[in-house]
Amino acid sequence: MSDQSPATGIASQNVTPPRAPRSRIGWFLGVGLLMLLVIGGVVYWQQQAGIEPAPAAQMMPPPEVTVATPVYQEITEWDEYTGQFSAVDFVEMRPRVSGYIESVHFKDGQLVKAGDLLYIIDPRPFEIALASAQAQLENATAQRQLGQAQLARAGSLRKNDFVAASTYDAELRSAEAAVETANAAIRSAQLDLEWTHVTAPISGRIGRNAVTEGNLVAGGSGGNATLLATIVTLDPIYLDFDMSESDFLAYQRASAAGLMKSTRDTAVPVFARLFDEDDWPLKGNLDFVDNRVARDAGTIRARAVFANPNALITPGQFGRVRIPGSEPYKAILIPDSAIVADQSRKIVLTVGADGKVVPKIIRPGPFNDELGLRIVREGLDPADRIVINGLMRARPGAQVTPVSGKIEPMPGTPAGSS
Repeated sequence: MSDQSPATGIASQNVTPPRAPRSRIGWFLGVGLLMLLVIGGVVYWQQQAGIEPAPAAQMMPPPEVTVATPVYQEITEWDEYTGQFSAVDFVEMRPRVSGYIESVHFKDGQLVKAGDLLYIIDPRPFEIALASAQAQLENATAQRQLGQAQLARAGSLRKNDFVAASTYDAELRSAEAAVETANAAIRSAQLDLEWTHVTAPISGRIGRNAVTEGNLVAGGSGGNATLLATIVTLDPIYLDFDMSESDFLAYQRASAAGLMKSTRDTAVPVFARLFDEDDWPLKGNLDFVDNRVARDAGTIRARAVFANPNALITPGQFGRVRIPGSEPYKAILIPDSAIVADQSRKIVLTVGADGKVVPKIIRPGPFNDELGLRIVREGLDPADRIVINGLMRARPGAQVTPVSGKIEPMPGTPAGSS
């Protein structure tokens, strides 16, 4: 009979928390024991069959990396410099006689040829001077004729001892000197008259006209003569550049060792380009190397000469020039992307015949623009298989799966350069 609460009239019961049945726990234990028995049986069977269980790491194949042998071919190293073009011949047009500019016979900036008329200085004063010199010549010639006649007459009189011939002989020599003086004055007047026509001494491009018609110009051979215009030649054209003392010394050492031609040899080929060009279309020769190193800058001036038949290049323009830094030789070249930096060392990862990664320390050289590859001075052999793709998957001493690739030349500048 159940008890009821007097307040609610509901029967009260003793409530017990539910418990997991013992049969479920035993089921879990049985399944675990069965799995252990199965695993143990498999291991026992493998041992009896002579099969070694493989670790989980050995079950995955080695990572793939792309490998290739370095480019091995004959190259020439080049050194590049920035230079400035200049004219082979440069003339400042200055008058040799003073006077007023009568006419100008050219346009600013035009091409002129040697002998072309450029200016005419008022010739009338010089025509008058020439006429005066010619009159003096006529007077001197008449005096000489008179002296000759008197000397001849004195010769006949001397036979009768009436007169001494020495007097007339002196007068004749004076008249002959006057003739020579008059002839010199005529030549000077003719030259001055000729110089009133100012002509181009060289062929080239003339600059701006500095003196217009009607202006008075001062002539003469000194520095006070008036500057009329300038003329520069265009073909051929010079390219002046400065090389450092260390570079110049390296050339001298290599030349002394017979490894390359001397920089003072004009047969050394050089190439140049303008700043909007990617290749090197201008071919010339080294023309001059200065005889001393500049004390303030530690550089030495050199000069190359180039053909400029189309007058494309103007004196004063800047350009890039490259000269051979070595004689042709066989070099090992690799892409910069295959080089790994380890502090101050440069390393290339290679793959041996057993498929293991072998790091090699190299000494890189300059970048070759023609092939777009880096020259390797030391550390690699032409037969080495280097990792060119998949460097992140290659670890020194690790096993990899090499996939054959090829290094393709990519002319240009090294990665990261501007």
